[in-house]
Amino acid sequence: MRGAMNTTTTLSPIDQILDDFAFLDDWDDRYRYLIELGRALEPLPPEAHNDANRVHGCASQVWLQKEVRQEADGPHLDFKGDSDALIVSGLVAIVIALFSGRPAAEIVQTDAEAVFEKIGLREHLTAQRSNGLRSMVNRIKSEAAAEAAAT
Repeated sequence: MRGAMNTTTTLSPIDQILDDFAFLDDWDDRYRYLIELGRALEPLPPEAHNDANRVHGCASQVWLQKEVRQEADGPHLDFKGDSDALIVSGLVAIVIALFSGRPAAEIVQTDAEAVFEKIGLREHLTAQRSNGLRSMVNRIKSEAAAEAAAT
């Protein structure tokens, strides 16, 4: 039903998530949606579960795999991710929706905290999960900054 409201434009992955979160009033429903997002992630191959892809600073195990594409406006970064915890997998899905496929320079400038604030994540996550989310964002921004500087 929600998708039928806006048939002329396609929402970006993060805008679709924001739209869905806005539709859900209850945080129990939002947690279920977060878990669904994590379950919908394309699983990483077992060999991608390595220390180079591991995000340190997360209480759960989190892996982010990066691929770089050169485009006319500079390097673009594509991410895939995985976690061993359901809710954290949903957080990985949000981070991927926010950053994946975008130019490195744009990733560096993205205010992830503002997006998380719109969803209401800050007040509904444990301190450990908030720190893990921050570690994922820092890792992605660091990799994006390195790619932007290399061009």
